[in-house]
Amino acid sequence: MYRLYTRAGSGGFVVEAAFELAGVPFERIEVVKGVEPAAEFRTISPLGQVPALVLPDGHAMTESAAMCQLIAERHPDARLAPAVDAPGRADFLRWMAFLTSVTYPALLREYYAHRYTTDAGGIEAVKAAAVAEAERSFSVVDAALEGRDWLAGAHMSIADVYLLMLVYWHPEPAKIAATWPNLERVCAVLRENALLKELNVSHTMW
Repeated sequence: MYRLYTRAGSGGFVVEAAFELAGVPFERIEVVKGVEPAAEFRTISPLGQVPALVLPDGHAMTESAAMCQLIAERHPDARLAPAVDAPGRADFLRWMAFLTSVTYPALLREYYAHRYTTDAGGIEAVKAAAVAEAERSFSVVDAALEGRDWLAGAHMSIADVYLLMLVYWHPEPAKIAATWPNLERVCAVLRENALLKELNVSHTMW
């Protein structure tokens, strides 16, 4: 069985969503902030970051987007991603990479600004720049969603759920509806998904 080390409100949300949407059983192991985790966790996540995943064969991995893509590949019937030869595959790969390389790190800089400067007096400037970068990326995604229901192809994919998670990491999530209507449209549909609604009870993303 898969073993997922995670905590509420973390990037583990989208990995749990992938498992739930695919109907794949997994063991959820809570990593509490400020409490030294089990030795195994430090071995598989040298940076001490969640989520971290141990596969059924004992192999371990980090990086939430990689986990989601692996789950999608191993369980194609769940349609978490377009098939390799499907028209939406290129968009899926593009937006998963964009969200993890542009949006996710920008939001991390907002919440962990102290990690990105050696000047204690510069923390607020780091936060301001981080939010501006995240919002710039949201504008790019919002424009891409014009006239289409989902980021990749005709069906919801785990890339859309990844976007949902990042939207609710914005320090002012209420701003989304007023500023990026296409993001809000997609998120509104996802918020009504029964499995995601249930998962939100423990994560309180929205």
